[in-house]
Amino acid sequence: MPIAPDPTEIFDRAVAEGERRLDQSLLELIATSFIAGFTIVFGIATLGIVDALVEPQFGGVAHIAGALTFAVGVVFLVVGRSELFNENFFDPAAKAVDQDDSWLLVPLLRLWIVTLVFNLVGGFLFTFVFAVDGVLPSGSAHALSRTAEEIVHRPVRGMFASAVIGGALVSLLSFLLQGINSVRSRITIAYIVGFLLALGPFDHVIVTAIHVFFGLLLDAPIEYGSLAETIVITVSGNFIGGIGLVTFTHIAQVVGVEA
Repeated sequence: MPIAPDPTEIFDRAVAEGERRLDQSLLELIATSFIAGFTIVFGIATLGIVDALVEPQFGGVAHIAGALTFAVGVVFLVVGRSELFNENFFDPAAKAVDQDDSWLLVPLLRLWIVTLVFNLVGGFLFTFVFAVDGVLPSGSAHALSRTAEEIVHRPVRGMFASAVIGGALVSLLSFLLQGINSVRSRITIAYIVGFLLALGPFDHVIVTAIHVFFGLLLDAPIEYGSLAETIVITVSGNFIGGIGLVTFTHIAQVVGVEA
């Protein structure tokens, strides 16, 4: 059985991957981000479909079944090498810390802003397709609208705390992926993290914003201002959880080993 890499080796792998991501051309970065945005819509839409099919007979079990289905969308992302917003936290930040003469603030901001914007563009455009009358099975629109309403009606501090957890969870996925080598292991880790993210559910800005956008398109009583507020709150929480809790602590672990 292969031995898992130590923290220093994981960090070195992250630096190499972070350099690749920071060096992407603008066109490659836009395309990768756009693909990730519409790919995750498959998981969100199927979550709504499964919820609508299971809930009438099995009640709360529908939430678990939906989470199991949503996780497939995260597998698609990982295997397809496309990237959601805070998947780009750990690896590029590791590269920035490893760089001797610069914190790479401009490349990091470019990466994060472009990824966020085109994740949302890709996700929103594909949501329009799923929202066309007759695409989703009966009851799915109601399930998706109900989820959207639940999201926007939560207290701000509850949404923020959930986004901290979601940001930590997705950034932890990035860290764990650097510790494994096989495609099977990558699929397994991606599926587990996707399941936990949906089971909470814990907020990831792209997933949460697309949920709310589904509600807007499916005539839930939601305003565009609520969508904007949701994006701002979840981005803030994702940064705290992804950069603060996961990225910096794992980097500190490596620094401690080398000290």
